Amino acid sequence: MTLTDQQLDRYARHIVLRDIGGAGQAKLLDSHVLLIGAGGIGCPAIQYLAAAGIGTISVVDDDVVSLSNLQRQVLYSEAQIGQAKVEAAAAAVARLNPDVIYNAIKERISEQSSADILQNVDVVIDGSDNFKTRLIVNDLCLAARVPLVSAAIGQFHGQIATFTGWEADAPCYRCFVGDAHDPDDCDDCVTQGVLGAMCGLMGSFAAMEAIRFLTGFGDNAQGKLHIFDGLKPAMRTVTLPKDPECGSCSGLAG
Repeated sequence: MTLTDQQLDRYARHIVLRDIGGAGQAKLLDSHVLLIGAGGIGCPAIQYLAAAGIGTISVVDDDVVSLSNLQRQVLYSEAQIGQAKVEAAAAAVARLNPDVIYNAIKERISEQSSADILQNVDVVIDGSDNFKTRLIVNDLCLAARVPLVSAAIGQFHGQIATFTGWEADAPCYRCFVGDAHDPDDCDDCVTQGVLGAMCGLMGSFAAMEAIRFLTGFGDNAQGKLHIFDGLKPAMRTVTLPKDPECGSCSGLAG
C-alpha cells in the first residue's frame, strides 16, 4: 500500500518510529480489529484505534448509553443518552478519522453467535464484563485462529493479556481462568465501582497491544498477563502456562 500525502502527514508520528515506519502504518491501514463491548474498555480502545488509522473497526454491543456511563465511557455525551452505543461510537469514529470503515453490530455475543463475526478480522479486543461472554469469545477466536486481546478492570485494578492458544506453547483465555467458576459470575462496576481513569488506562493498553500484534513492534507479549494496581500504583507481568487439559485449546496446535 502506498500512503497518500495526507496519510503521510496524519500518521507522521507513527511513521518516524523505527519499529513501525511506513510499512507498519500501511499494515494498520489494511487491518480489521473487532471489539467486543463499547463500554469502559471499548471507548478508549476505539478512539486510539481510529486515530491510529486501523482500516476497519467493528464493534459488538447491544447496550444503550446511560447517564452513569459518562463517568468513564468518554466517547459519549448527555445528548446521546438512550442511543445505542455502537451507533454513538460510529459518530465518534467519523469525527476522529473519517477514513476508517466502521461496522456497528448491535447484538450480544452468545452461544448462538456465528463464527462469521470474525471473518476477515485480524485481532479481537474483548472488554466484556462476564466470564460467559469472554469464554465464548475465546472459543470463537481459537476456531478462527485470531489473536485475542483480553482486558478487564475492577475498582482500582486492571489486567490485560494477548492469547493465541492454537499455538503449541501459548495459552488461551480458558487456560487462564479455567472452568471452576460460575460463568455468569463476575464483579461488575455497578456493585463494586470503578475508577474512570483506570478504564482509560486499560482500554488504551488494549489498543496498544492490538497495534503491537499488527505491526510487530517490541517484545512478543503473547501469553503474558499484565496486572496493574492503581492503589500502589504498580504493574507486574506474569507468564501464563498452557493447560494441557484445557477444554478449549488442547489438541489445536499443529
